[in-house]
Amino acid sequence: MPNMNPKKCPMPEQAPDVRNKNFEEVTLGYTAEMAVEEAQRCLNCKNKPCMTGCPVQVKIPEFIALVAEGKFLEAAAKIKETSALPAVCGRVCPQESQCECHCVRGIKGEAVAIGRLERFVADYARENSSEKAVKPESNGHKVAIVGAGPAGLTCAGDLARMGYEVTVFEALHTAGGVLMYGIPEFRLPKTIVQKEIDTLKDLGVEFVLNFVVGRSETIDELFGDGYEAIFVGSGAGLPTFIGVPGENANGVYSANEYLTRINLMKAYKENADTPIYHAKKVAVVGGGNVAMDAARCAKRMGAEEVYIVYRRSEKELPARLEEIHHAKEEGVVFKFLTAPLEVLSDENFNVTGLKCQQMELGEPDASGRRRPIPVEGSEFVLDLDCVIAAIGTSPNPLIRHTTPGLETNRKGCIVADDEHGITSKDGVFAGGDAVTGAATVILAMGAGKRAAAAMDEYIKNKNK
Repeated sequence: MPNMNPKKCPMPEQAPDVRNKNFEEVTLGYTAEMAVEEAQRCLNCKNKPCMTGCPVQVKIPEFIALVAEGKFLEAAAKIKETSALPAVCGRVCPQESQCECHCVRGIKGEAVAIGRLERFVADYARENSSEKAVKPESNGHKVAIVGAGPAGLTCAGDLARMGYEVTVFEALHTAGGVLMYGIPEFRLPKTIVQKEIDTLKDLGVEFVLNFVVGRSETIDELFGDGYEAIFVGSGAGLPTFIGVPGENANGVYSANEYLTRINLMKAYKENADTPIYHAKKVAVVGGGNVAMDAARCAKRMGAEEVYIVYRRSEKELPARLEEIHHAKEEGVVFKFLTAPLEVLSDENFNVTGLKCQQMELGEPDASGRRRPIPVEGSEFVLDLDCVIAAIGTSPNPLIRHTTPGLETNRKGCIVADDEHGITSKDGVFAGGDAVTGAATVILAMGAGKRAAAAMDEYIKNKNK
């Protein structure tokens, strides 16, 4: 009989006043007993509605049924049939708006904790299985991947399993993309990301680091090196700033720089090679997951006061509910219906405050959200020594400027069809944030997966 408890099995986690002072993982994961109990809540629906919300088509009811029977390694193998990064997805995917929002159990209670179960299964397999991935027999064809983020890693893994000789070119000194430099350690431990990368290496994927496509070599030069198809998954790492007077003062960061220094360069450690200013009063402008990550990092870096400055109401916040909940628990103060007007600084050009204005919501704009309108005479100043801009990113223009025939849109994103990742340039495929602009890890993975299948088809047709 199914477990008809209307509530999810709670996830153990660090206490808020403890975790906001360290970079260890906030949520501690299910025990085996908790996982079985939660898995037994699944009704194993015949039409599998949960799968309709999964961009990589994980066989959700099938792996959960195996968990319910205590067959954890078999469950891990079932997930791995379609997902290259289950330990990552179980931690950072917005399950509440994807697989879990379609769960039948969510109609009269809480959905089955699909993400928590995926995380448990992936962690269990990592800790209890010594089995290594085996490189398949080569099919004699070479492909290149530009960018070692979630889209590129997924595409590389799928192509390697098909027998392709895969080379991933990464601009940074570490593979992983946003998984390494963007998402904090307390949400996604980097040892887990590295383990997933090591699995790809076992499959025969070669990683070439410190290689900037467009500078080290162009796309056309990679074709000249014998690569028959190229996938561009270079992400969207170019930050957008606030656009107010004074934002070039000392103590103003883009969220990209702030998080990269902390996550990739380990700036939170004493005597770090790449240090960062330990601010006491911080405002993060923005309301997405990146804003929450930056604010929660600032707390852990010793800030006494941390504000989220967001020009709409809480209802419009785009961040994950879990991140918002954790940020509030950790002492982050939310300033809703608040827009920045000017960054204030002293005679040494160091940040002293952020002049803001209260807003009210008017009619919906092009995004479908109600447009914020300034309230006259409502200006006020937040006393600060650091401002972090977390209002979005766009693709770096280098690839589009060095690749003739590659069509991009007005936002600088590569134009590619959703179903196959096909671009305007023959043999070039693209997906993830380089195409969509900043989005989620799982959507990037889905794009990488679809592109891998299309690249395989392209090469087979070309060689008939």
